[in-house]
Amino acid sequence: MINGISLAPLQHTARPDETAATAPTPYEAQKNFASVLKESIEKVNETQSISDEYTSKLVRGENVDLHQVMIASQKASITLQTAMEIRNKVIETYQEMMRMQV
Repeated sequence: MINGISLAPLQHTARPDETAATAPTPYEAQKNFASVLKESIEKVNETQSISDEYTSKLVRGENVDLHQVMIASQKASITLQTAMEIRNKVIETYQEMMRMQV
């Protein structure tokens, strides 16, 4: 402890040889990105399906609370909007990278 500041979090710093051994290869990074993207799209699809199911039950007159239908609809809307914004940012970043001069 120096002047009341603890150095405990700083005691273990990665050496360059340690980070190189744990860094994923480009192929692994691509697989990880692809799996995260696929899972995210599946979750968006799942929320849309749940919303459609609740709406269909409401239209058929089945026993479903209106607030459940509205909550499911808002969740589906928000997840879709979020996915679209992320897509837009990824495309924007890609376009910016393509404009860079090497």
